[in-house]
Amino acid sequence: MIREKSCGALVYRKKQDKIELLLIKHRCGGHWSFPKGHVEAGENELQTALREIKEETGLDVDLLDGFRQSVEYFPKPHVKKQVVYFLGHPGADDTVTRQEEEISEYRWCPLEDADDMVTFKNDKNLIREAKRFLSVKNTI
Repeated sequence: MIREKSCGALVYRKKQDKIELLLIKHRCGGHWSFPKGHVEAGENELQTALREIKEETGLDVDLLDGFRQSVEYFPKPHVKKQVVYFLGHPGADDTVTRQEEEISEYRWCPLEDADDMVTFKNDKNLIREAKRFLSVKNTI
C-alpha cells in the first residue's frame, strides 16, 4: 500500500457581514475543492498548507487554532491518501492570483452555497465542520 499525504485549507473571508469560502477548480479532474498539495521533505502540516495556498492562490493566510480535519480516501488502487485541512483567512489583501497550470477557475462563494458547488462528499463534510467551528467562534 502506497501512502500519500497532502495538506491545505478552507480559506474564507468576510464581505459585508457575509462569510465567503474560496473554491478552486482543479485542471486535473475538473473538480471544485480547496487549495491543497503534497507535503515536501522537511515540512510540517501547517507549512505545507500555507505554501500550497500561496502557490495556488497567491494569498497569505492566517490559519485558525483548533481547526484540523483529516480526510482519507483511495484515489487509485493500492494508494491511500490522507489530506489534512485547516481553516484560515487572508489579511486585508484577498486578491487571488491563481496558479494557471493547476487551477482553471476560482470563486469566492457564499458559505451557505459552497456545499452545492464542491464536487466530493468529503468536501461537503469539511464545509459543515467549518460552519460549526466558525459559529462557535462567533464569526458567522
